Amino acid sequence: MSDRSEIAGGYFLMDWKEPARRLAAEVTPPASRWRSAVEHTKRHPFVPRWWTATPEGWKLVVGDDDTEQWQEHAYRDRTLVTRVGDVHADHAAPGVCLSQGSPTSSSTHPSLLVKMYRHASIDNRSTVLDVGTGTGYGTALLCYRLGHSRVTAIDVDPYLTGAAEQRLDERGWRPRLLTADATGPIDWEGDRIIATVAVRPIPASWLAALQPGGRLVTTVTGTSLIIVADKQPDGGAAGVVDHGRAGFMRTRTGADYPDRDGTVLARARAEEGEQVESSQYPVMDVVNAWDVSSMLDIIAPGIEHRHITYDDTPDRVALMAHEDGSWCRAEETGGKVTIHQGGPRRLYGYLDQVREHWLQYGELPIRGAAVTITPDGMITLKRGNWTATIGR
Repeated sequence: MSDRSEIAGGYFLMDWKEPARRLAAEVTPPASRWRSAVEHTKRHPFVPRWWTATPEGWKLVVGDDDTEQWQEHAYRDRTLVTRVGDVHADHAAPGVCLSQGSPTSSSTHPSLLVKMYRHASIDNRSTVLDVGTGTGYGTALLCYRLGHSRVTAIDVDPYLTGAAEQRLDERGWRPRLLTADATGPIDWEGDRIIATVAVRPIPASWLAALQPGGRLVTTVTGTSLIIVADKQPDGGAAGVVDHGRAGFMRTRTGADYPDRDGTVLARARAEEGEQVESSQYPVMDVVNAWDVSSMLDIIAPGIEHRHITYDDTPDRVALMAHEDGSWCRAEETGGKVTIHQGGPRRLYGYLDQVREHWLQYGELPIRGAAVTITPDGMITLKRGNWTATIGR
């Protein structure tokens, strides 16, 4: 296969082998069966353009404009966002900057891809469903390890599957590419499902397609939980929550995620509230406290968070809002924390529950919890006397 990569109608010869070797050494142990796959798979053809976050918004980066930067980013262990909202980097005009939008596709950290594959205990006879094709780089790693006849990849976006198919074909790989909603019916049967998108609950179609004794590895929407579970005789699955963490975009059924109604969040910013009280706890950036955020989303799913800091003061504000109309604003000023709440529920009470559990037991029970999944996808977690059910 040639070292040439087709970019914008031309060709560019990149010295990719040494950067790929360094990346492989960084993201895999010496004896890993995935080291050779990372070392010998070109990543840069799968990310010729990407978006990078700046204070002004999402800035387009075109690899061919700066080949050294392209090489540096493509062979670094980092996620490259390739689609924001409904705008793919491949289709954006040079110099464009998007003022808003959430990532809807990316090329995942290579180390995280390898972690998910290792959790799946893939052997040379495995038949794999790669859920979330994205750029196709992860699919290429699977093809290198297993051969393309054992790999199927699925994504909801026809451009993503089409572009991935072309770029894989240029490397000599021809896996089966499906364009469909991965949470619906799937025309596939095999013994390994690895999802680099988050779901909630587990799609029943995955469990139906998975062969007896097969394994699925996925994350749960709204959390950083990695679930590793094996198909059971009753059609469900059983396993464990891994002690590691991962954050993937949730599945979508359209070109973009549905717009959030900002009305409740606006109330949280401005209103006094029906209940105002002080708190003994400092204001927390919940989104970046991964275990707290995950536990909170299990006991009270669907809360939207904002954390606000100020350049010239140590003061902080945290907002919580839910589509049922519940909201909370925690203000920390001069070391004093005041909680304002409104709506049908007191959201801050759920956060207090999580923190008090942590203080009492020294940890949260989610990591290492036993997992049971029913044939229709409902998830039950259990660790010691603690149990929780995760549905929709």
